[in-house]
Amino acid sequence: MGEARVKIKLTNAVDQALVRRGLMKPEQVRVYEADAMVDTGAVRCVLPPHVVELLGLNTVGNRTAEYADGRLESVALTEPFILAVQGREETEEALVLGDEVLIGQTALEKLDLLVDCVNQRLVANPAHPDQPVSKVK
Repeated sequence: MGEARVKIKLTNAVDQALVRRGLMKPEQVRVYEADAMVDTGAVRCVLPPHVVELLGLNTVGNRTAEYADGRLESVALTEPFILAVQGREETEEALVLGDEVLIGQTALEKLDLLVDCVNQRLVANPAHPDQPVSKVK
């Protein structure tokens, strides 16, 4: 497993869609910036309840979360938000739990970012340094 910390920006994706449709003013879009932990041992992103509330995200159901000690727990899943990191953006959902923002494997794959464990930082995939590329086959 590798861990790193990175500055991120989270944006309510529903708010952004309402702005595009002319139903909300851009200054009303809810945004949250954080120093997030990137953990390659986690599959999904995690948002603490207070961040979900600040972003105004609804929950769309529950998922089972498995902790490092093997415990299983049913936790809420958020509606989509936009995750921006190092000039790259993607839409993600998150489990609601804990007390810090956590970036998991699915977001890293979508963003085409790799963890440099030695230097504890995120780096762009060297094969695609200018933009994320998604594998489709």
